[in-house]
Amino acid sequence: MPSPPLPVQIARRLSDACDALAFAPPITHTYNPLVYARLPHELYLRTYARAGVEALLVGMNPGPWGMAQTGVPFGEVSMVRDWLGIVAPVDKPALEHPKRPIEGFACTRSEVSGARLWGWARDQFQTPKRFFSQFFVHNYCPLCFMEQSSRNFTPDKLPRAEQTLLFDACDQALAALVDALKPKAVVGVGAFAESRIRVALPEFHGTIGRILHPSPASPAANRGWAEAANRELRALGLRF
Repeated sequence: MPSPPLPVQIARRLSDACDALAFAPPITHTYNPLVYARLPHELYLRTYARAGVEALLVGMNPGPWGMAQTGVPFGEVSMVRDWLGIVAPVDKPALEHPKRPIEGFACTRSEVSGARLWGWARDQFQTPKRFFSQFFVHNYCPLCFMEQSSRNFTPDKLPRAEQTLLFDACDQALAALVDALKPKAVVGVGAFAESRIRVALPEFHGTIGRILHPSPASPAANRGWAEAANRELRALGLRF
C-alpha cells in the first residue's frame, strides 16, 4: 500500500502527539477531531492540499460547531458539505460533553467564523479549485477544549507547562506543513495564530502577517469581515 500524502502523515503525527497530553481543570473535555473526524479531515487534505500555494491561512483551534463537527478547519457544516464537497462519517470523542454533542454532518448549528471564512472564499473565487490554487487553510492547534459548563477554553489561556508541550507539537506540524506546501506567505487568522507562526517559522523567508479573525465576538468583523480580509491580504502583497 502506498504511503499517505505528506500532509496526511503530518496530521497523523500531530494527532498522536496531542493524544499523549493531559490537561488540568478547568478543562474537563478535550476533543481531537483528527481522531474521531479523521475521515473528512484526511479527505480535505487529500483533495485540496498542494504545493506551491500563494498563502497558508492559519487559524487558532477548532470551534465546537465547525472543525469539531466536520474535521475541516473553520468547517461550518453546510460550507464543507455543499461548497467543498466533503462528506464522510464522523465518530464520537472518547468523552463527550452533553452540551457539546458531536453530530458530524448532521449538526444543524452554524459556526459564524467558518461561514464567514468559507463564504468569503466561495464569493471571491467561485469554485474550490480556484481558491485552493492560491490558498490552503490549516488550524494551528487541532484540539477543542471545554470547561464543565461547556464554555469554550482557548489554547492561549493554558498554563505555561501545558502550553509548552502542546505548542511544541503544533509548531513542528506547522513547520512541516509549510515545508510541504511551500507557500509564499503564512497568514494568521487573528493575532494568536500570527504569534505562533512567528515562533514556529523563525527561518521562513516569505511573508508573515495576519488578517482579522471572523469571530462574531469581534465588532470589526461584524462590520464587514470579507472586505477587511481582502484589504489585509492585499496589503500583504497577495493578488487574487
